[in-house]
Parts: sequence; C-alpha cells; structure tokens
Amino acid sequence: MSSVLTDLCRYPIVQAPMAGGASCPQLAAAVCEAGGLGFLAAGYKTVDGMYEEIKQLRGLTARPFGVNLFMPQPNYADQAAVEVYRNQLAGEATWYETPLGDPDSGRDDGYEAKLAILLDDPVPVVSFTFGCPTRTVLDAFAKVGTVTVVTVTTPEEAQTAQWSGADAVCVQGVEAGGHQGTHRDDPATDGAGIGLLSLVAQVRETVQIPVIAAGGLMRGGQIAAVLAAGADSAQLGTAFLVCPESGANALHKQAMTNPLFVRTELTRAFSGRPARGLVNRFMREHGPYAPAAYPEIHHLTSGLRKAAARVGDAQGMALWAGQGHRMARELPAGELVELLHAELVETRASLTHDPKDGS
Repeated sequence: MSSVLTDLCRYPIVQAPMAGGASCPQLAAAVCEAGGLGFLAAGYKTVDGMYEEIKQLRGLTARPFGVNLFMPQPNYADQAAVEVYRNQLAGEATWYETPLGDPDSGRDDGYEAKLAILLDDPVPVVSFTFGCPTRTVLDAFAKVGTVTVVTVTTPEEAQTAQWSGADAVCVQGVEAGGHQGTHRDDPATDGAGIGLLSLVAQVRETVQIPVIAAGGLMRGGQIAAVLAAGADSAQLGTAFLVCPESGANALHKQAMTNPLFVRTELTRAFSGRPARGLVNRFMREHGPYAPAAYPEIHHLTSGLRKAAARVGDAQGMALWAGQGHRMARELPAGELVELLHAELVETRASLTHDPKDGS
C-alpha cells in the first residue's frame, strides 16, 4: 500500500461506511482489530450521535479508524415533482399506517458542526461522499494530522479531489451497493457509471494520490484484481453488512442471499439519489417515477422504510447491496478480514507461479 495508507492498517482492506446503522462501532472495531480499516458512517447521524459513536469506537480499539461525512447538497429539487411523488406514496402511508415525512427536514445533516468536532478532537481518517470539500477544509484536517479521502466516480472527480488537497480517493465503480457518490447528481447520467476495474485504471492515469477501490468486491481474488489494476487498497461494504457485528436490520442481512432477491438496480425510489439495492416491490412500483430530489425523498420515505422494517416486510425496505451480494458470507468481521487477506495472498501466489519451473 502507499505510505499514506500503510500506517493505518496491516491489510489493504477497508470496511465501507454504510449509513443507516450497519457501520456501527462494534463492526468498525472488529475490522480494525483484525488488521483492516474500519469506518463509522456519520451520514444521517445527529452531531451528538456521531460523537457518541466515535467515543464508543475508541473504547473498543486503539487502532486507526475512519469517519465518513455526507457533503451538503445544493437545493435543486423540483418541488412540484416532489409533491407528485408524495401523492403517489399515499397508498404506502395507508398500508404501513404511518405518515409520510417532511421533505424539508434539512439539507446539510449538521455538516459544519461535525467538521468542528472532528477538527477539535481529530480521528485518523475522514472521508467525504457526494462531493469534494474546499481546500480550506482539507488543509485544516491536514494540520491536525487527519488523512482525508474523497469518494469519486469519474477521473474528473478524482482530479478535483487531488487539486483540492485530498490525501486519497475512494474510487467507486457502478457495481457498488448503496448511494453512488457522484459529485453532481445529474439525471441525464443515470446508469452511465463506469465499471470498477476500468475506473481504477483511468483514475490511476489521472492522479498521483493513493486509490481505494470500491464496488461489488466480495472475495480476496477480486481485491487482488483491483490492486493489480492500480488501486492501493480495496473497500468492501456488502461483504461486511451480513457480519454479526453489523448493525444492519436482520431482514436486510437475510435478503442478501434470499432467492427472492436475485438482482440489484440503481434507483431513486428511496432517497431521490441513485443508489444500488436489491430489487423489491417498492423499487419496482416507485423507482420509475422518483424525482432527482435528495435529501427531500429520503426524508419523505424515511417513516415508510422504518415501518416496513418494524412489520418485517423486506419488500418495503431499502435493501442496499452491491452486485456481488449473492457471495455474502455470514462470518464474524475479524474472521472475514483474515479470510479475505488469505484469499488475496493465495491469488497473488497463483499469479506469480511459473508452471515451467515444475514447482
């Protein structure tokens, strides 16, 4: 691994920050203790909630860890389209006996206050999704010794991150589960994402800072492939979502390998931003009509998703998952890290073996 990442973990394995509860302190700590880099997800968390999770994680491990922040989003939503979608969801509200949320509940998720806490009481790594911070912000983290990572989905976004002073980029292929971390949410580009291996190679030719590869990775052999393509480490989310330490809902974990859910798609149905999840009833019925309006649609559907989880209805939940979800293994996080590393070593050994030498 490149020097900026080498000191953070023994293995080139990063546990993705999965907002919504999966990336809890217990999961991050187990990954860190096993030699990977664990992450907390501050997206959707209150400022106090983020602070408490950091405190918990520090009590569980002395190893380096990361915290992920969502960048504030511009207010470009078509309010008329949001209202039309609200009306379409009226039947869901009746079915789950819960009111629709307020789409105007908030835009920045306490971003500035979270920055202040992370600068006042620094953590080893801070990553950003849905955009790139200003050079002033990234320089401030550099001064307190925090490594900064910006999620990117194109070579152009990676170049912007490097120019702005990021220490590394997390290169997210279209195969990735959950939200696509595009810096500009343009409906015209829906479905036009780049596959991970191609994207890593393109970014590697564009920037000189370290690259973390993310998107559909579930096995050590796949980690070997992205490292060979030019990445310095690999980030996995869906692979860790089913671990017992994960805070994901039990229905969500079960759905990863449930034969009822055979494929994933990118959808705006739950949040108003493209995100990859298992295709279920809610996605099929509402995905084609969901407007580009984040976080308005996220707030609007939040109560519905929680109600579906309460009654055990996976067909109404946001089942975020990468394309490799069927390969999920229900192992303790520490064991999974060790197994992934062993598979990586084995793959590399097989690739360097020369059959001509007879060994």
